[in-house]
Amino acid sequence: MERVTTTDADTAASPVPTAPSGAFTDFSDPEALLRLPRLTSVTALPGGRALATIQEADEHGARTPSALWELDPAGSAPARRLTRSEEGESGPRPAPDGTVLFTSARPDPAGRTFEDRAAIWRLPASGEAELVAAAPGGLELLSVARDGSMLAATSVLPGGTLEDDAEQRTARKDAKRTAIWHTGMPIRQWDHEIGDQERHLVLVSPAGELADLTPGVGTVALTSASAGLSPDARTVATSWTRRVTGGETRSDLVLLDVGSTERTVLLAADDEAQFSSPCYSPDGERLAYIRSTLPSPAGTSLARLELRDLATGETVTAELGDLTATDLEWQDPGTLLVAGDLHSSGAVLAVDAATGASRTLAADGVFSSLSVAEDGTVHALRSDVGTPPRPVRISPDGAVRELPAPGAVGALPGTLERVSIDVDGIEVGGWLCVPAKASAAEPAPVMLWVHGGPHGSYNAWSWRWCPWLAVERGYAVLMPDPAMSTGYGDAGLNRGWPRRPDVVFHECETLLDAVLERAELDGSRTAMLGASFGGFMANWIAGHSDRFDAIVSHAGLWALPQQHRTTDAAAWKMRVHGHEDEDPDWYRAFSPHHEIDAITTPMLVTHGNRDHRVPISEALRLWWDLVSAWDGDPADMPHRFLQLTSENHWVLTPSNAVVWNRAVLAFCDQHVLGGPSADAAISW
Repeated sequence: MERVTTTDADTAASPVPTAPSGAFTDFSDPEALLRLPRLTSVTALPGGRALATIQEADEHGARTPSALWELDPAGSAPARRLTRSEEGESGPRPAPDGTVLFTSARPDPAGRTFEDRAAIWRLPASGEAELVAAAPGGLELLSVARDGSMLAATSVLPGGTLEDDAEQRTARKDAKRTAIWHTGMPIRQWDHEIGDQERHLVLVSPAGELADLTPGVGTVALTSASAGLSPDARTVATSWTRRVTGGETRSDLVLLDVGSTERTVLLAADDEAQFSSPCYSPDGERLAYIRSTLPSPAGTSLARLELRDLATGETVTAELGDLTATDLEWQDPGTLLVAGDLHSSGAVLAVDAATGASRTLAADGVFSSLSVAEDGTVHALRSDVGTPPRPVRISPDGAVRELPAPGAVGALPGTLERVSIDVDGIEVGGWLCVPAKASAAEPAPVMLWVHGGPHGSYNAWSWRWCPWLAVERGYAVLMPDPAMSTGYGDAGLNRGWPRRPDVVFHECETLLDAVLERAELDGSRTAMLGASFGGFMANWIAGHSDRFDAIVSHAGLWALPQQHRTTDAAAWKMRVHGHEDEDPDWYRAFSPHHEIDAITTPMLVTHGNRDHRVPISEALRLWWDLVSAWDGDPADMPHRFLQLTSENHWVLTPSNAVVWNRAVLAFCDQHVLGGPSADAAISW
């Protein structure tokens, strides 16, 4: 057996450093964990100020409205809450006059807002927030120009205008019309329908007047668009989606003239690549954007960060190494900051806009919500497997200092260790969480978690897939980053492509076998868990291995010929895998439903009804196959199905997340530890 290795930079076999006194430590209580304040963004403001957006569950655990809090950039004073409303506030952006712009569905005392629709508000340095602009379809603030002009997104009913949208919405609501007239693909996205609204880009003046920049745009072009306003407020750069043959789409990069609304294609997508995420430099002279190749059976979609001089057309490609980019933010006209996944962790790179060369600004953590302060320091959120997102200030020399804010987590119930092993010449890494009480005399049962994606990484905190709830209960949790994980360059993304579960399981199982050599881990008591692609892995493993005592599959793919046609991403799935009669060997080997008769491990299936990425039909068919294949007494059937009727691909409602965690842990306790029936864990 090959030996698992660790590095000196990792917290190998030692407790994770604790947060300040008073931080959360009771991981025996899932509800208490899920009620912790959650930081979702941080924003640098003029005058050395900083804001954070913080979510908190309401009384019933039904919603997580957010509020704006002021942080102390010096890291001394506690955070101070600035806004309070039942609807919540989010998306803060600094305005040139020193005020803060944000969005909220809070009602306007003067009656100028629209029910349940987000509007743009302005918060002065002192005093109450005031309404800036509202629209019947809501407003999403995208960017702010030097003169205070704002770019926002709204929606109108198909064929409508900003002027008649309120009247048309009222008529549709009163008549209870819910029909959608489709003329092509796509028709769904994640958890909502496409085709019943048109997404428009609007210019909002500092005084709040709205000007539609994309009248008559249709229901497809801007559905998933990312857009930015030039600093001089004269041009908008946006992705622009168009339909092509075969049910597919392509996204061009276009420029909109604000004065005339004339549209010019800057970069046209083709059968090789398409474009997204345009981001103007502070002087407006350069545009950063992502060029993504189209996936095929031979290779996955690969992203390239490019920087274009808008005057000359000269373009350079950023040198990011193995980093998979997730966040872009200009530090100054010549430097672009890029955050992303890197080697089961993350980093922030500073990219020279003229050459594409990069240097590491910060590492050893996953960073998001980058925001540059006036003095050049960078505010961000930082997370790792043992730390939820926390606000930090990154100095030019790379020093990272955490700022006081609610929601800190203290001592963890075990150790966090970076582990890796050589698998057929490839280093496969991951994280191992071990209960503090585990020993050779009392070894801990072990859970193997396989992440979703498959392009993803176990490198940051998760509020629902939180390993520390299981560790508190006595389980060790292994979280590998196998083939197709992000943060390992093109080779990592393409290894195991196209979505080969056998390759992924081989790498995960090899790492699992290696860590199970430890005396404090009990290889005779194990469970396997996964969601989305990880749920697909759970379903496939169930039919190909009986080594686990329990398997938990959330939002998992079961019958691939069915899922590839019914998912909202059908065009991409069919492009890569084709019809089953075109590649019968692949479908026969890797669609889990073929092995229903081989499943002997108790399975817990969990799924949200509003999931359009992996439709509920996958869980329904899997559940029928499991129940109908059971030939014993129905009362003895070990499988269970937790159906979450109001959830989508994730479990976002805190109260439902509590139910999910309790059900998963009770199911594993029953079948791994010989505990009582998990049925008793579900309360109505």
